[in-house]
Amino acid sequence: MADFLLVHGSCHGAWCWRDLIPALETRGHTAHTITLPGHGDGRDPATVTLAETTDAVLAACAPDRIVLGHSWAGVPISAAAEAAPERMRGLIYLCSYIPVSGLSLIGMRQAGPRQTLGGATEKNAEGSAYSFVAEHAPELFYHDCPPETVRFALDNLCAQPIPPQDTPVHLGARFDSVAKAYIRCSEDQVIPPEYQAQMASALPADRVFDMAASHSPFFADPAGLADLMTRIAEAF
Repeated sequence: MADFLLVHGSCHGAWCWRDLIPALETRGHTAHTITLPGHGDGRDPATVTLAETTDAVLAACAPDRIVLGHSWAGVPISAAAEAAPERMRGLIYLCSYIPVSGLSLIGMRQAGPRQTLGGATEKNAEGSAYSFVAEHAPELFYHDCPPETVRFALDNLCAQPIPPQDTPVHLGARFDSVAKAYIRCSEDQVIPPEYQAQMASALPADRVFDMAASHSPFFADPAGLADLMTRIAEAF
């Protein structure tokens, strides 16, 4: 059985894996989670860095551990792989960004085929963090999730520090050496599914999987996601 590290996306935290963890445990796996720096911890978001975020991922890694990153977490898990590929068994990108070396997350988002977040975010007064506008978040993230789950998520969303997402990541042969898989969500309203397919196109075809789910498959279909993660773990 596999050992997973689950790394959340923008404005989320370790709480978002509430339903996936028991689904993984039922299949005999173990799962570890972290909440990235600056997410609901009272930090000044202007002080949060990509290096610190990457270090938080690395601190939770282990040589036999498969690291799954959701959404923007594709950036710090990739940076962690470049820094210490021996500290992980492989990477799973869950409807997330596979960064292009030299680009930031914001640069990756701007390079997408279409923009999906217009009017859905608002910055703090200092311009150092953004939050999702409550009226837009359900349709963006959770349109296929149970009502109780949507309420739970909305109650826990937090501000997202901007500096880590505005810092270019640099990747090379060490990152390339790590086994990778991609789970594309075909009903995603945040990262366009066609962009996900484009980013995953460099991976072997048998390491790319589709889910008919929103941007939050860990809430919409935790059992189906756990099944896919099991298949990927068996291939790594």
